[in-house]
Amino acid sequence: MTFPFESLRASQPELEEEASANDRDGGFPVAGLARLRSLGGMSAALPQALGGFGLGTEPNSSTDLMRLLRLTGEGNLSLGRLLEGHVNAIRLVFRYGDAEQLHRLAAAIHDGALAGIWVTETTNGVRMTRVGSTYALHGEKMFASGALHVTRPLITAETTTGETRMLVVPLDAARKATESIGSLCGMHGAGTGTCNFSGMHVTPDALVGQAGDYLRQPEFSVGAWRGMAVALGGIDRLVTLFRKQLVARRRETSAAQKDRIGLALIAKETAALWTRRAAYVTEDAVLDPDEAVAIVNLARIAVERAGLTVIELVQRGLGLSAFVKTNVVERIMRDLATYLRQPAPDETLAEAATYFTHNEFSQA
Repeated sequence: MTFPFESLRASQPELEEEASANDRDGGFPVAGLARLRSLGGMSAALPQALGGFGLGTEPNSSTDLMRLLRLTGEGNLSLGRLLEGHVNAIRLVFRYGDAEQLHRLAAAIHDGALAGIWVTETTNGVRMTRVGSTYALHGEKMFASGALHVTRPLITAETTTGETRMLVVPLDAARKATESIGSLCGMHGAGTGTCNFSGMHVTPDALVGQAGDYLRQPEFSVGAWRGMAVALGGIDRLVTLFRKQLVARRRETSAAQKDRIGLALIAKETAALWTRRAAYVTEDAVLDPDEAVAIVNLARIAVERAGLTVIELVQRGLGLSAFVKTNVVERIMRDLATYLRQPAPDETLAEAATYFTHNEFSQA
């Protein structure tokens, strides 16, 4: 059983149209999520035994998962962000949860649930306290994609002893959440916001894994490749539009523009090669975990640099037309620039460089 990638590719115009509409009105990609769900995209990361395609949870599936995330990001980066968070939550429950928890999550997803991962703290971080047979939650999460729409977020919470635990918290319409898209430059369709968990109670079966599992290496770092795949899709689309708009305006023949097109293609392929290498690393059972983390950290920076390079080339090549709101390029550049703001880039590069200063870089 293989995922219908060509059907997803055929949906690209509709996904892009919805992304532009949501950018203007702050809407949510309801149609895009429905399309993904109809193709099996929302259950794709579930093991085949649970009705999925096993992408990211079964051996030799990273190439197909990369393709799914890349195509989704090419059509709509906000939709890609939601899918990536959904897949991430499934992966963590698969990796650290028990069979019953994974079955329960799978059943919810087949019933239409949207999962996600919310771990960014405000100054009022989420804490959990044992109260009888339940755990009482206090505090909130920020930069939560799909704050009003995710129904099965995987969050982190601090215990009274200072340990960090993962939990899957069922949410309904009564959640205390707000969107904050007005404060973000791009990715308006991701519905990013804040969710306050104060007053909520969960049962012990909501806890996933053991204390400290969320930050456990190499899983914590190597999973970043999935976000790279989504960003790569945005880079793909930006390069395609750049070429087409130059041709439409008959500006592609000058030496300077040819240079820009060539450099954009090089940057795109560089991002693709690094993302693919990072994806393969996650399936290499022989590779030293520290090396795997270092390779993926380098890949993160390479993809970021490639994306920023393409944005600059598009701005220089198209001039002021790239900044006109009615040009889809303007929206994609904002979405991509926002998406590329991943945490701790300086530390990420420094840690990778430190590792390979003292160790050889393995050949792919």
